[in-house]
Amino acid sequence: MKLSLNKPIVFFDLETTGVNIVNDRIVEISLLKIHPNGNKESKTWLVNPTINIPQETIDIHGITNEKVASEPTFADLHKEILSIIENCDLAGYNSNKFDIPLLAEEFIRCGIDFSLKNIKTVDIQNIFHKLEKRTLSAAYKFYCQKDLENAHSAQADTEATYEILLAQIKKYDELENDVDFLSEFSRRGNDNVDIAGFIRLNKNNEPVISFGKYRDKTISEIYDTNPGYFSWINNAEFPRYTKKVLKELVNTHKLKKKFEN
Repeated sequence: MKLSLNKPIVFFDLETTGVNIVNDRIVEISLLKIHPNGNKESKTWLVNPTINIPQETIDIHGITNEKVASEPTFADLHKEILSIIENCDLAGYNSNKFDIPLLAEEFIRCGIDFSLKNIKTVDIQNIFHKLEKRTLSAAYKFYCQKDLENAHSAQADTEATYEILLAQIKKYDELENDVDFLSEFSRRGNDNVDIAGFIRLNKNNEPVISFGKYRDKTISEIYDTNPGYFSWINNAEFPRYTKKVLKELVNTHKLKKKFEN
């Protein structure tokens, strides 16, 4: 069996210094690119995060500060990584919530105007949790009847993720072998605007803030009553991609008001 694709899709996995999207960095990245004709290409890099890897994180993935000290930084690698994923859809395990937002942070940090426009994202963990509610190792055992050796190795996790998706499509009649369908199915609430979920769409399809004192208030409502709130967000520890999306939404609202007046 092979995935039904209209364009390439890149499965990827990150090992990082921690789980904070804003401040943590990539220490290993593995990409598995699947072409519509079924051809595959893969690439894995160790990455110098330029910050300390805490011992509790080292205990999980085994990548030490000494191991990455002489490796290239993400800034060194970002052009090559971008060339592989450009014009591709993206897939991963827990990727919508963690890997894609953190990857976006790294790209924006390098001055790349990273965007998910015209890109479908397939989160295999979300499909798994909606249908079976297990972990990656259990998913691999359940769907592929294999033990996941070298768990928390980016390359092993990436390969396993790809195999799990193929097995999921084969197992469940309700899943379509189509990236558009899989992307919609695997999204958590189908309403996140900024990946990380700080900005969502309400029932009227309007972007709203999902936290704090302005929770469920639209961007336009907030801007008209307290435009300084967005300056606070821009200077606080929010993901760079969230700030980028918020700036675009505010600019759209300002432009709309200008023409209305």
